[in-house]
Amino acid sequence: MKLQHIYHQAKRAVLIAALAPLSAGLLTGCSDFLEVDPLEVVVLENFWNEKADVDNVVAGCYYALQSDACIRRMIIWGEARSENVAPGTNTTNDASLLNLLNENITAKNAYTNWNDFYTVINRCNTVIKYAPDVAAIDPGYTESELNATIAEMIGLRSLCYFYLIRTFRDVPFSRVAYTDDDQEMMLPALPFENVLDSLIYDLESVKDNAVERYPTIKPLYQTGRITKDAIHAMLCEMYLWKKDYDNCIKYADLVIASKKKIADEIERQSRSSSSSSGEDQLRLNGFPLITDLSSSSTFGNAFDYLFTRDYESATSPTNKEVIFQLIFDDYNTSMVRNSAVNELYGHMNSHQGYLKPSDFITEDIAKTSGRNVFDDRNNKMDARMYEACNTSSATTCINKYTTRQTTVNADTKDPKARYDNWWDQNNNGSNWIIYRLSDIMLLKAEALTQKLREGSDTEIISYNDPIISQAFSLVNAVNKRSVCQNLSALTDTLVAGDFRTKEQMETLVLRERQRELMFEGKRWYDLVRKSQRDGNTITLSQAALQKVTTGSALISNKLSKMDAIYWPYNYEELKVNTLLKQNPAFSSGDTSSYE
Repeated sequence: MKLQHIYHQAKRAVLIAALAPLSAGLLTGCSDFLEVDPLEVVVLENFWNEKADVDNVVAGCYYALQSDACIRRMIIWGEARSENVAPGTNTTNDASLLNLLNENITAKNAYTNWNDFYTVINRCNTVIKYAPDVAAIDPGYTESELNATIAEMIGLRSLCYFYLIRTFRDVPFSRVAYTDDDQEMMLPALPFENVLDSLIYDLESVKDNAVERYPTIKPLYQTGRITKDAIHAMLCEMYLWKKDYDNCIKYADLVIASKKKIADEIERQSRSSSSSSGEDQLRLNGFPLITDLSSSSTFGNAFDYLFTRDYESATSPTNKEVIFQLIFDDYNTSMVRNSAVNELYGHMNSHQGYLKPSDFITEDIAKTSGRNVFDDRNNKMDARMYEACNTSSATTCINKYTTRQTTVNADTKDPKARYDNWWDQNNNGSNWIIYRLSDIMLLKAEALTQKLREGSDTEIISYNDPIISQAFSLVNAVNKRSVCQNLSALTDTLVAGDFRTKEQMETLVLRERQRELMFEGKRWYDLVRKSQRDGNTITLSQAALQKVTTGSALISNKLSKMDAIYWPYNYEELKVNTLLKQNPAFSSGDTSSYE
């Protein structure tokens, strides 16, 4: 993490705060800008004086996580090694990306650099350190506000560490703010399990102090800031990785209940809402998802709200489903653009970015039977086939996050998609979603599935049946949302009788997560989690090999090692931090790939 470089930045707080005005539009409204003293007059000891100073640095924490480097890694760490994506247009401009797409990863690959995540972590630690001092001298900064700030910063810090351990497994961990050159800056990597337990402990300690609901006049705060729902979502997923399935289910239920309450309020306030209670019950099994149905035979409503446009109204259906997202804006010149999506996924001038849907995905969509991702029963009536990626033109491309509007006309048995208003080059304003409701529903379904028992005797069947019913209802609601049929003709694509065993349910949940969350930076982590749980890499290796055309035997051998499903430590980091020991799958840690 090049601690000497990163933590030296925190010695003078203005290096954090100076960035905050650029993101102030997100946090206070597009016309509000924070005023800070010039760089040369602001020093650590005279900066932390009032609540506005704390708010300024908090904004800087979010700004740092919005950086191209962080978003790029969320995408690449979560997708590039999976079977979802392949090299697209001009990928040769990024040698590191091209190498890892071919599973040729070395410690000198640029994407093994974790500096930007540790920068966010140290900014959060700095707020946690100095905010109590501000509360002691600023009577306008109440104890409840201080506790909420600390909860928010612990949540953001925990999210960053969670990305790091899912990617690298064992990582340096510290709750200390590095603001002094004399502080010891070299840390050994702590085991995955120890860091995960620490994250859970921290979040459990502060979850009740987090903001539950922001004022309706600040609608972007509700999904653009760490709230109690966001912390519950993190705990839900962390407990799943810990194999504590009861707690995973507990926190998933809290998120679902909270979103249902918000959905009910939106419905009462706006009777013109795009989702009626009848639609919820019939199509969504009562879950407060956004319906994808736009009219009797047109779909794309949910996709548009989630991935193509900004909605700032407190009664927007977006607030029913999104739990936490990083906010971008193409209108306000002071706001940051989503440049990572722009380059990796595509834009107006080049619909295909550095990444494209793999042939495995596009061929699966084209099939009429024998599919490996989308279900055969839907007869090509799954709107996500057309929404997530464009396979109708000669140049296949990722559609999610890259267009301003997508519609799927399903008045025939062969739906047609229309993609409008691609984001301009270098001007992508799409928000990057970290957690949304369907993700949490499927995490709960996965936890329920892991509670199932093997066997077929009467006692086991009696135990399993209600659990299978719960898990299937969750998966079916997510799936049925995207079935291109109006209510009068709606049928279940998935049939409960096809999924009666633990293995069948586990396969169903993993497939549904791939269909629903494709290109959202989730797939590789799902495969790694399954490998951790199974104690082998069979499923992960089989998935990764689906997009390989040459060298499959070599890659299969590489990925047979559990160590190899994680990433190596960066070569420069090993030179700076001598306490780090390289992932044993990556040989000497310099130009060599695997042993």
